[in-house]
Amino acid sequence: MVLDSVMALASSAGETIVLALLIRRKVWKNLPIFCIYVAWALVSDIGAYLLSAHIPYETYFRYYLAELSVDSLLLFLVLVELAWSILRPVRKSLPQGTVYVLALLLAVAGLVIWPLAGMTIPANFGPHSTLLFHLQGTVSILRVVFFLVLSACSQLLSIGWRDRELQVATGLGFYSIVSLITSVMHTHAANTDIYHDLDQVQIASYLCTLSYWVFSFSTKEQERKEFSPQMQHLLLQMGGGVRANRVALTEIHSKSSRKKD
Repeated sequence: MVLDSVMALASSAGETIVLALLIRRKVWKNLPIFCIYVAWALVSDIGAYLLSAHIPYETYFRYYLAELSVDSLLLFLVLVELAWSILRPVRKSLPQGTVYVLALLLAVAGLVIWPLAGMTIPANFGPHSTLLFHLQGTVSILRVVFFLVLSACSQLLSIGWRDRELQVATGLGFYSIVSLITSVMHTHAANTDIYHDLDQVQIASYLCTLSYWVFSFSTKEQERKEFSPQMQHLLLQMGGGVRANRVALTEIHSKSSRKKD
């Protein structure tokens, strides 16, 4: 359909502009994985558009599932990167390996969300498709939760709408909310004719996200503020506790070694 082609081309154009702005504003220095994700989205969308008209549906669907798995992995890493970037003002005070702890916490949150994501999967999918769409739904809900928590804690974290981290999270959160709504409607829709309309709504929400990012990244990022005293105290206490535990474990190990000798 003509509208589908127009929306696909508009998405690729929007991704190209966003990627150009990310490079121009040097966002890749603090958010390299997000830049990789936008580049991947651009390449994969162009590939999907070119392949959809020249290969059988079964082959295209396998391509789509592979793309979906890479997309979900990159989005999870983007969330880890955003969390780590938010901690920039106090990174030097945090223990080594904090970024891996953040990844672990997000993974645990994903495991908690996993059962809820099963509600968004159409009943007629095969086992492999069900697994990948289950993964996509989990990451989508995780993005929404991340955005809501980040927005709620924005004052404590001293970030605002001109900070790149919140701009990225807002775009991902909006698109994820619409995606989840359309997925649930897909699952419970009695009339299959509405499927295509729901897909177009989802693409339209993605275009809105790209437009928001174009507007946001066109402006200069404000200088990052220091955390509130309460948040600095909390993070330093957490960092000190981790160091103390590490020292205690090291001493116990040393004493055990001496006793054996």
